[in-house]
Amino acid sequence: MPEERLSPREAEIAKAYASGDTYHRIAERLSISPLTVRTHLAAIYRKLGVSSKLELHKVLNGAPSVRADRDEQAALISELALSLEESIRRERALHEVLRIISSSNGEPEKVIAAVLHHTLELCDAEFGVLFEYFPGQGFRSKYMLGIPPAFEEWLTGQGTFQVAAETGLGRLVASRDIVNIADVRGEEIYRRGDPLREATADLGGARSFTAIPMLARDRLIGAFTIYRQRVHPFDPRSLEIAGAFADQSVIAIENARMLASRG
Repeated sequence: MPEERLSPREAEIAKAYASGDTYHRIAERLSISPLTVRTHLAAIYRKLGVSSKLELHKVLNGAPSVRADRDEQAALISELALSLEESIRRERALHEVLRIISSSNGEPEKVIAAVLHHTLELCDAEFGVLFEYFPGQGFRSKYMLGIPPAFEEWLTGQGTFQVAAETGLGRLVASRDIVNIADVRGEEIYRRGDPLREATADLGGARSFTAIPMLARDRLIGAFTIYRQRVHPFDPRSLEIAGAFADQSVIAIENARMLASRG
């Protein structure tokens, strides 16, 4: 039996993934991070000698598999296989978001919900927030997904609020560029007790954070932010995904404004 080569946790993850569950769904059910799910899958692919979700499904249902091989080549094959599957998922997610934009009829809520969902899934992040930006006034949380209730309540209660220059959002305003923070608890602004940073870390449980500027014709209209509840900085691949989806959010919001002005 192939399950005999796996630990109980690996067997559970293998069955769930082969049945169509995503990293995020598996992580939520098992109370682990999406990144941990991926790490387990790499070991599962290597132990069972498979190189795709389809092969995994077949092996779990009794098809013969390649003899387990623990050398560097087997590890490389399992990593390449997962990377390929993730690339396919990214393309499908972007296609789905574009489809939703084309059929949204000026309703950005539908688009933003899809964008946040796919971003969290593909970037192995626990929660995300889309902030609107008002020059001279500050930021206001507009859309949230997966956010811990205490942090959501805090953000909602702030309304439109100013941010300190040293915060991630403050640095984004000044630079109009991506801000990628490895550990929100590791910076001086957290030790000084900045309200936004304390709420992010203590109420949201966030550790690694990235903020993507939302620009409409060089005008800052908001920030697309995603959070991991563990210290695992966002890599270039994750930032590329987040940036692409932030751009789609801008398109949806601008389309809605254009339709509203015509009405």
